[in-house]
Amino acid sequence: MAAGERNIGIKLDKRAFEELFRSFFPSLVLFAQKYVPDQDTAKEIVHNVFLNLWEKRQQLDTSSPLKSYLFTSVHNRCLNYIRDQKKFDRDETLFQKLDSTAFIDGVDRLEEQELEQRIYDALQSLPEKCREIFMMNRFEGLKYAGIAEKLGISVKTVETQMSKALKILREKLIDYLGMVILFILTHLN
Repeated sequence: MAAGERNIGIKLDKRAFEELFRSFFPSLVLFAQKYVPDQDTAKEIVHNVFLNLWEKRQQLDTSSPLKSYLFTSVHNRCLNYIRDQKKFDRDETLFQKLDSTAFIDGVDRLEEQELEQRIYDALQSLPEKCREIFMMNRFEGLKYAGIAEKLGISVKTVETQMSKALKILREKLIDYLGMVILFILTHLN
């Protein structure tokens, strides 16, 4: 009888076990790779089968051929691995969806609200005439000449007030500059 066809004996000593390991390990890894394409995972599965064989060597059924036992064990462990991997992938995908949608959307809304409040506060801190000119330019889309005509002031005064407004806003919103740019870009689209 070949080594693989031997029945599992009551005494599976260290030497016999090592011989079985050397004889079957390569073919069992190739067999496992039919189910699990990653070679390291296939090797780990086969190692675990041999570890289990060694730990349970005293309780094994002595009437079953060892080769059948090993291949069946590897097959079952591969299926278990695939099942567990699918569950893990599904759970991971669900976690990523939760993490990347609900949480980030919530954080984005909070940041956006905070930024809007900071911009509003910064605008309110502008002197009245300065704020009026800034709002006409940025929110109503009026050019400097149009603002000057509408308010009965010179274009130079509009330029001065706009410079003053931008300087104050930059100072008040310096910590939020990145968010301000994102806010402006997302609201322009």
